[in-house]
Amino acid sequence: MPRESATFGRDVIAEIQRAAETGVYDIRGWGAKRAVPHFDDLLFLGASMSRYPLEGYRERCDTDVVLGDRNARYPLHLQTPVTIAGMSFGALSAQAKEALGRGASEVGTSTTTGDGGMTPEERGESKHLVYQYLPSRYGMNPADLRKADAIEVVLGQGAKPGGGGMLLGQKISDRVAGMRTLPAGIDQRSACRHPDWTGPDDLAIKILELREITDWEKPVYVKVGATRTYYDVKLAVAAGADVVVVDGMQGGTAATQDVFIEHVGIPTLAAIPQAARALQELGLHRHGVQLIVSGGIRSGADVAKAMALGADAVAIGTAALIALGDNSPRYAAEYEALGSAAGSYDDFQDGRDPAGITTQDPELAARLDPVEGGRRLANYLRVLTMEAQTIARACGKAHLRHLEPEDLVALTVEAAAMARVPLAGTDWIPGTGDAAQRSSTRGSGHHA
Repeated sequence: MPRESATFGRDVIAEIQRAAETGVYDIRGWGAKRAVPHFDDLLFLGASMSRYPLEGYRERCDTDVVLGDRNARYPLHLQTPVTIAGMSFGALSAQAKEALGRGASEVGTSTTTGDGGMTPEERGESKHLVYQYLPSRYGMNPADLRKADAIEVVLGQGAKPGGGGMLLGQKISDRVAGMRTLPAGIDQRSACRHPDWTGPDDLAIKILELREITDWEKPVYVKVGATRTYYDVKLAVAAGADVVVVDGMQGGTAATQDVFIEHVGIPTLAAIPQAARALQELGLHRHGVQLIVSGGIRSGADVAKAMALGADAVAIGTAALIALGDNSPRYAAEYEALGSAAGSYDDFQDGRDPAGITTQDPELAARLDPVEGGRRLANYLRVLTMEAQTIARACGKAHLRHLEPEDLVALTVEAAAMARVPLAGTDWIPGTGDAAQRSSTRGSGHHA
């Protein structure tokens, strides 16, 4: 019987043949598709005898979070720690941006502009809008900075840390081109670094400039792609960040090189403990500077696990688009006609999304009703929040932020080493060499 190669599988052979035929690298959207240790490799230790659970119908478990109270006059007060990540108008349709604003506002959380500027639809429907300040400066102007509720200085993205973005010509409509002051129909590539500073000392000057432009009212976030996370977080804090956003390699993108998506960056699971440790050593974890984590958040269990590892809040991107209707079986025949399938469609750069979400085609975009999309997103955000509450109560916690590493164990050696929690059934944290210490201290975690 023929034996298929583990090294040269069918997908590898197909990619070699595609590269040989075309002479160009593959571009796609979404995030890493390879299997890496993730939140599914962790389990919670719910209360039985040594812990006292909370009753879901009678005892509160709060979910609110304050972001940016280190320096800003008006920090963000959100009702849920699940926020919407930055996704640009251009990558997404105007209807999709409006729907994101509607859904986020309905549950009292924030959404984020992404590259390419602020649209009136998004600002009008977003109670809390974070304005991304990116290397491209597309659409950036001081008036919109002042209209925002927070500013996010983007240094990197989980799907492509160290690389710039792409928006191919087929998605550059007249409106998108006008906002970016670039020609319509021509590929637009964002720079991989900011044009007017080269390091953390310069970033401190830039953050001060942003504070002065906005009268010290707005929180300033710094977003990094997960790579050298421990050092990047410390440098971001030293530069003056109120909030640090860490995006793992499972984070999505509208378009970049496939080789980048799959081979650059580290898993979200490995990045969170590094970020939390950096803040702990600075005396700022859980107060002073907040940590937002993104990259592969799908369920309330993922939210709870990210927060137990040290996050104050999470951001979702790909999951939010799916909630709006992207990759829906409703459009299965049309995805197949494009050479893809519902559940696998990642050609966001082509602008032919049948769901009307990752497109600038007016006929396709009209398929997405922003009101209905917002309703669906709000439902999804509520479910994530309730699921996380259910887990927190089971662990005896009266607030999501009370979740901690002590509540977790890992199913694999790799996940235990990355998350720095013990392998299930043991007190062993691989790579730490302090099983005896862990054994003597495990169980000292706080309750509600």
